[in-house]
Amino acid sequence: MSPSPVEAPLEFLKYLYAAAVQRAMPLHVMGAFLPQATGRTLVIGAGKAAGSMAHAVEALWPANADLSGMVVTRYGHIPERPDGLPQRIDIVEAAHPVPDAAGMAAAQRLMGLCQDLTENDLVLCLISGGGSSLLTLPAEGLTLADKQRINKALLECGADISEMNCVRKHLSRIKGGRLAAACAPARVVTLLISDVPGNDASVIASGPTVPDATTCADALAILSRYGIEVPDGVLMQLDDGSLETFKASDPVFGGNQVHLIATPQQSLEAAAAAARSAGINAYILSDEIEGESREVGKVHGALARAVAIHGQPFQKPCVILSGGETTVTVRPQAGGVQRGRGGRAGEFCMGLAHALQGQAGVYALAADTDGIDGVEDNAGAFVTPDTLARAQVKGLKLGAHLDRNDAYGYFEALNDLFVTGPTHTNVNDFRALLVL
Repeated sequence: MSPSPVEAPLEFLKYLYAAAVQRAMPLHVMGAFLPQATGRTLVIGAGKAAGSMAHAVEALWPANADLSGMVVTRYGHIPERPDGLPQRIDIVEAAHPVPDAAGMAAAQRLMGLCQDLTENDLVLCLISGGGSSLLTLPAEGLTLADKQRINKALLECGADISEMNCVRKHLSRIKGGRLAAACAPARVVTLLISDVPGNDASVIASGPTVPDATTCADALAILSRYGIEVPDGVLMQLDDGSLETFKASDPVFGGNQVHLIATPQQSLEAAAAAARSAGINAYILSDEIEGESREVGKVHGALARAVAIHGQPFQKPCVILSGGETTVTVRPQAGGVQRGRGGRAGEFCMGLAHALQGQAGVYALAADTDGIDGVEDNAGAFVTPDTLARAQVKGLKLGAHLDRNDAYGYFEALNDLFVTGPTHTNVNDFRALLVL
């Protein structure tokens, strides 16, 4: 039974978040997409959900079948192994969102597992968001330190996920279809949990086993647009096309299959169904919302105020749901001011609180469905009608926190952080605005 949206609005929002996350849990959705077990099966993969995806395969795969492999996930994201489930797939950890030596070692090991496969072998590739950082294998002429610097610059400049992954694919020896090439001539079946707007398989974790339509010229243009420097030798390779990714016409993809087993839209629909079961109207704006997090928050705030004040364009009581992947442009700090802490969800909530201006009857939760907002220990944060009033009592200035991207500090002081720990799945941003 759901909490009362009127008597316990924040608990109700948590309930909707849980419904969204539950819809994307691998064990509940993977069975329909698994191929038949025949001969040797190698399991490889990467992402924030890789551990739970590996456990799901182990639970669903025939016990007497030839199954082995390795996946890599984020530090602290290995789920507890179910009682009685034998381990047949190794799960290793690496850094996210900035890659580290463990991720590079994992990528090298993964590529090594794919050597000497035959056309009689099956490769089951488990991919979810976060795989771009977790599988790092720098292109020739790049060091790990180069990749770390470039990755950090992409994260802080305001580039969207498609732009970031275009660059990552062209500066890698494993992304952009290169892992599929390493697996040939084996048949590759890729199971994806989508964390990107539009569910483009080539963008999820930078598409290690699928074709890539972007080009070296695209990557060069993005690097130029955001003023990100790469070594001269790498620029030359991008310019002459020698770092080009694998395209759809390449025979390495012949016979391979790709399945989306969980998507942001499905999770939003699960949350909407939970709200309607509780007697609350539910409206999904989109699962593909992108843009600067604080500005997206302001737009959502204006919409919620219109519903609260005018009853338009939606009928209250209602919940307004949205997903996608917003961005945070990290502001440079001057005069010794320390940069704040926080991620996309918290930044959205600051923009939302600014726009709502204490609007009565509006409560909100924004959180990442993987349970981690950026690199912090919270999934997101809550906004309530008295957020600004409580902040004023504590001497917190919203504008100052926005200036230094300090959502964590703002909402921690208000005791309004939403902490779940890793959820072991990832369908990206979840936002719910309850208007009573």
